Amino acid sequence: MRRKKPTAKKSTSSNTTRLNKYIAHAGICSRREADMHISLGVVKVNNKVMTELGYQVKEGDVVHFDGKRITPEKKAYVLLNKPKGFITTTKDEKGRKTVMDLIAKSTSSRVVPVGRLDRPTTGLLLFTNDGDLAKKLTHPSSMVKKLYHVVLSKSLKPHDLAQIRRGLTLDDGPVQVDEVSYVKGASKREIGLEIHSGRNMIVRRIFEHMGYEVISLDRVVFAGLTKKDLARGTWRHLSKQEIDYLKML
Repeated sequence: MRRKKPTAKKSTSSNTTRLNKYIAHAGICSRREADMHISLGVVKVNNKVMTELGYQVKEGDVVHFDGKRITPEKKAYVLLNKPKGFITTTKDEKGRKTVMDLIAKSTSSRVVPVGRLDRPTTGLLLFTNDGDLAKKLTHPSSMVKKLYHVVLSKSLKPHDLAQIRRGLTLDDGPVQVDEVSYVKGASKREIGLEIHSGRNMIVRRIFEHMGYEVISLDRVVFAGLTKKDLARGTWRHLSKQEIDYLKML
């Protein structure tokens, strides 16, 4: 009686991960940026330089990025209502308080802030280790809108409001707001401004250019996310619905 030859187990792609995705899931950068780093030879797999963009990382493979071993992390998405006095950076050589201090207990994953809020500015700041989403939300082509509540040292004159609405040219080029208006039920010192530009301190510079001092600046909406039920200085994890929404932007 002839014995049947043992059948070989079929390999499944479910146990492998494309190298650029593996790097992105480790919170290093986006997949596109990962491809660039792979091409430059800064990625090693099992102690050998790997320049093959489509390489599939298998279970047991050891991956190093720029000399440091990396492992994929669980995706984390944390929303903070930033108070004054904290700088938007992952660490500070001068020992100043950073936004990372505020979310230290939110996740064990290595999240980073998406975009920036300067030290005196308050409001919504998103953190994630999802490199693809972070790049998408900060890239100018995504047209992600932000809504700010601005309080000025004096009332904003109607003709200056109209000028801001029409558009301005600052020292680094023209800037166009999406919408600007007085806050309903408040004095004319309080302004609501919606903008998608991510240029450095852009909202403050708009009003300073017009001769106004910004007393307080609060980001109340970011990419459709709001401060509802989120007290100043506290954080929360995004819901699945919110994450799905951001990925569809």
